[in-house]
Amino acid sequence: MSNTRLKNLGRIALLTAALLWGISFVVMKNVLANIPTLYILAIRFCCAALILIPACTRKLKTIDRSYLLWASLMGVLLLLGYVFQTYGLRYTTPGKNAFLTSIYCVIVPFFYWLMIKRKPDRYNAASAAICIIGIGFISLDSNLRIGIGDVLTIICGFFYAIHIVIIARSVEKRDPVVLAMLQFAATGILALICALIFEAPPSVIEQADIWGMVYLTVVCTAGCILMQVFGQKYTPPSQAAVIMTFEAVFGALSSVILFGEILTPRLIAGFILTFTAVLISETKLGFLKRT
Repeated sequence: MSNTRLKNLGRIALLTAALLWGISFVVMKNVLANIPTLYILAIRFCCAALILIPACTRKLKTIDRSYLLWASLMGVLLLLGYVFQTYGLRYTTPGKNAFLTSIYCVIVPFFYWLMIKRKPDRYNAASAAICIIGIGFISLDSNLRIGIGDVLTIICGFFYAIHIVIIARSVEKRDPVVLAMLQFAATGILALICALIFEAPPSVIEQADIWGMVYLTVVCTAGCILMQVFGQKYTPPSQAAVIMTFEAVFGALSSVILFGEILTPRLIAGFILTFTAVLISETKLGFLKRT
């Protein structure tokens, strides 16, 4: 297969992953009607870990204490991020949830600054300022109050940002696929324990809920990760970052089309500002520069 064809397939894979992840916000919103948050996360991540085991079979012998410690820390952070995001989704729209979740891209450079003294550059500072304004347009009402769903979603962005920084440290000398499998297992087991303690099991599970869980687990976890890995292999980082930022856009569009969310001028302005902030933070506008 020619190199040009591989590059085109890589971009298509990334765009497809962004689209599927964007739709997942509406799917999750619908599944939440019958299945409690922690049970959803337990099922999703335990199954995701099982799906990844075949890819790790030859490397299971390399697992040592450091793998388990890093995976446990990542699992806790990932669970906290998803818990706040999913509970936030109960009280806000999928479109808002998608865009407010994406602010982790803007936050990451500042956590790097705290942890490894890598000072944010002017692009990071500009994206943070634009992002704050965008959040204001999305979340604040006429009385300058913010809804609980939006607050929870913003908190989830902070946990996702810390999670990404920890991943960067943990994969330096370890296999990323094995680490991902162990992380998913830790997240799923912790979610199951918390679900059994804090939430009543679902009393009614409809066929649509089952298909929703299959979509979230198989398509959005296993399938999209494979597409992302393939896509990034054949796509320059700056272009890949631009494509992946469209996850929030697809989340908002699917919320309008499938969930019936109404886009007001104020909300549209907030989405545009937040998307611009993420785009600047992820790419530093490298896609505008001539090579």
